[in-house]
Amino acid sequence: MADLISHEGVEALFTRADGTYLFARWGRPLVPVVFGTDDRTLEIVKGAVEAVVLMAGHSMAETDPELGVNLMFFFFRDWDELTEVPDLDRMVPDLGPLVERLKAAGANQYRIFRFDESGAIKASFVFLRMDGELSKVPADTLALAQVVQTIVLWSDTAFVGRSPLAQAPEGKVILRPDIGAVIRASYDPVMPVVAQDPSHALRLAARVKQV
Repeated sequence: MADLISHEGVEALFTRADGTYLFARWGRPLVPVVFGTDDRTLEIVKGAVEAVVLMAGHSMAETDPELGVNLMFFFFRDWDELTEVPDLDRMVPDLGPLVERLKAAGANQYRIFRFDESGAIKASFVFLRMDGELSKVPADTLALAQVVQTIVLWSDTAFVGRSPLAQAPEGKVILRPDIGAVIRASYDPVMPVVAQDPSHALRLAARVKQV
């Protein structure tokens, strides 16, 4: 994996648009739930979660002792539908203003993270407005892309202009090998759960070469 991504490439994945470096991974097992879709898509999403978690060397559980579930996927047609979900406004502060901003921006997806006292990820909400564009994306591709983007806290610019996925020679959509290597290295037990110093990227790049 040594030639797949440089130290600078790793650093860019976790350097935000404002220039700050921030990395975080899950500090607890993932407990996913899917709303607003059929059984087939539900199984595809959960399968994608299982595959990425297994690749990362992390874990899943039947329930989160604090939250019950901690990785929530919402599929819907209109942003206003979110304001009708019972108790969602309690889990997502300022839900109403957020929905208005997303509508104004014409967004079709949005991810929110919640963190524990140490700064590790403890929950994530994935919102997918199934407009004409997203509806054309195969369910397995959409699911994999979303799970990959929630398994660690990437920079807000990490995948602008380039997807974390790639097309294999036989036509199947897969996780880019360099991104997979970064995820596996991120969950190495010797690596910190949270990092705000760019020197973390050097350590991470060194681990990438070994996975």
